[in-house]
Amino acid sequence: MIKRVLICGATGFIGRNLLDYYFKKDQYNIRATHFTRSPPSGYTDVEWVHCDLRDPTCVKSVLKEVDIVLQFAATTSGAKDIISTPHVHIADNAVMNSLLLREAFEQGVEHFIFPSCTNMYQKSHSALRESDFNASDEIPSFYFGCAHTKVYIENMCKFYANLGRTKHTVIRHSNVYGPYDKYDLEKSHVFGATITKVMTSSSGNIVVWGAGEEARDLLYVKDLVRFIDAAIDKQSENFELFNVGLGRAIKIKDLVKKIIECSCRDLEVIYDLSKPTIPTSLFLDCSYAKEKLGWQPFHTLEEGIFESIGWFEKNMKQG
Repeated sequence: MIKRVLICGATGFIGRNLLDYYFKKDQYNIRATHFTRSPPSGYTDVEWVHCDLRDPTCVKSVLKEVDIVLQFAATTSGAKDIISTPHVHIADNAVMNSLLLREAFEQGVEHFIFPSCTNMYQKSHSALRESDFNASDEIPSFYFGCAHTKVYIENMCKFYANLGRTKHTVIRHSNVYGPYDKYDLEKSHVFGATITKVMTSSSGNIVVWGAGEEARDLLYVKDLVRFIDAAIDKQSENFELFNVGLGRAIKIKDLVKKIIECSCRDLEVIYDLSKPTIPTSLFLDCSYAKEKLGWQPFHTLEEGIFESIGWFEKNMKQG
């Protein structure tokens, strides 16, 4: 039976990777939303809908006759905005997800998949399980608004799941990277920004914000897509929340060195301690995803870096 999958935010980073993946699967018809960017060419038979997901009328229309919702539309940015303008993540994301969840329930959507984050976790030097989040723990000020918004939406997923009509999957994924990422020094996260700095440097050096001591769990986007496909195929419970990450952390200073090494470039690293950084380190225990869905990451960090550099050289590098 052919099902209709709605990809919200299909012109964004993760959404575009989902579009590439499901476009090749015959068992799905694809409806895809776009808002600030025009649809890419080459996706024949995809039903593109220009939709402001903060508009209840638009949300009602775009969910008609949809079986699966992949909700990857969001307001996102990098460390600079998270620190200087933390409010930019709050209102739009809360509104669009509240509307989508309500309408998915009212229209009897079969499965709703929501990407949360790991910002609600405390920093840790040991792998964190899903149960390690404690709502009474103080969340760092730079993540406070974003993290609580995500927790609210997680709880709304559970609320609607408990009503028994729509299956919900919540993904607490780690830092995702890969093709179609924001390779933009103003808006990108650390991986995309570092790739851009390394691949475009003409001065023989790159500048890294902060001392690089904080550590990140980095997940290649194609492994996230594989997880989503596994959840669609294998999730039996009406509500599940999963950690999804590589399962180990790397310090930013070591990541920078690794990217330079994989690029085969000879660059000096300069650390600018005056620039904003997010001083937190953690990594995920993803054993629950393996237990329930048989999922585990396939790509090593080195493989992901090589593939990302190759994609950047083909699609982003100028000159």
